[in-house]
Amino acid sequence: MGKRLTVAYALWAAGGPLGLHHIYLGRDSHALLWMLTFGGFGIGWAREFIRIPAYVNEANQETAGVKIRRQRDAAAPPPIGLTRLAGQVCVGIYFGTVSLIGLSSMSFFYLIVLPLSVGAGVCLVADVGQQTSDIQKTMTACLITSPIFYGSTLSPLPISLVASVTAAQHRRFKSPRPARSAHGLGPRLYKLGMAWLAFSAPLGYCIFHNTTATVYYISDCLAELLNFFWFFPWLRGLVEYMLLIPYRILCAITGGGYTEEAWKKVLEILLREYTEREIDALHVLSLKADASVEEIAHTYRELAKTWHPDHNPSKEAEAMFIKIHDAYEVLRRHKPNRFK
Repeated sequence: MGKRLTVAYALWAAGGPLGLHHIYLGRDSHALLWMLTFGGFGIGWAREFIRIPAYVNEANQETAGVKIRRQRDAAAPPPIGLTRLAGQVCVGIYFGTVSLIGLSSMSFFYLIVLPLSVGAGVCLVADVGQQTSDIQKTMTACLITSPIFYGSTLSPLPISLVASVTAAQHRRFKSPRPARSAHGLGPRLYKLGMAWLAFSAPLGYCIFHNTTATVYYISDCLAELLNFFWFFPWLRGLVEYMLLIPYRILCAITGGGYTEEAWKKVLEILLREYTEREIDALHVLSLKADASVEEIAHTYRELAKTWHPDHNPSKEAEAMFIKIHDAYEVLRRHKPNRFK
């Protein structure tokens, strides 16, 4: 049975960042990529609005067994796509960063785990659609490159670049195979679920194993993100709305109305705690809420001179100096406009 364009667009709109339309069209590699990157970081999902008709046409050709698929075995390699190449580099870096967060404590991490993680991201993008690449050669390139940048947190970038170039050099069309629908939806979803779990489990363990540090990190990130849009209130509201989307989805699935309110409360607690830190910092430096950047810097320098242990022999001087320095660091990272 042929795939319908209207159904593909409906799934794209309802669950595009989760790859629902790709699952419907039998593009499992593309679906997994979207599941792990939330729709290609949102950019790929938006771009697909004009690509879906071509995807539907390819799916229907595979179902009908068109001769084009047989001719590809003898055809020249597919042309190099700059979008695919850029996607390989970005996803390779993304996979490497995730491994740095969740797997860096493993033995031989920089020699084996990190390059294989980067290579997996590159190969996943290379396998999207009608094209694929030589996985063995791509992984070998990663393993050869990794010792050169051993121990560097920036190593995912050069490893991903080398792996992407290698994958592009060995690109080819996929061999003819039965339509995805012939394998059954259940087994396909099971494989996708296992792949998603393998990707997210180490990261989830790392996050929940360090719950306290993670909460403070998330609160800092959320506050920094919302503070970035302080001069566009409507854009700030949109960002807040996007932050609530995961819990709106969970609320719709569970049928409970409490979930969104719970997440709003968590969001408010996180942002309020950060605001309280800033207010405490202002109190330490004896500044008003509308203090300018110059006033903050001037007050910090004066108080630092007064309480520096080298100039102040009192017992509380060192503790007070550290407190003043920490307060300045909190305020230095954020605009005073937040306190108006």
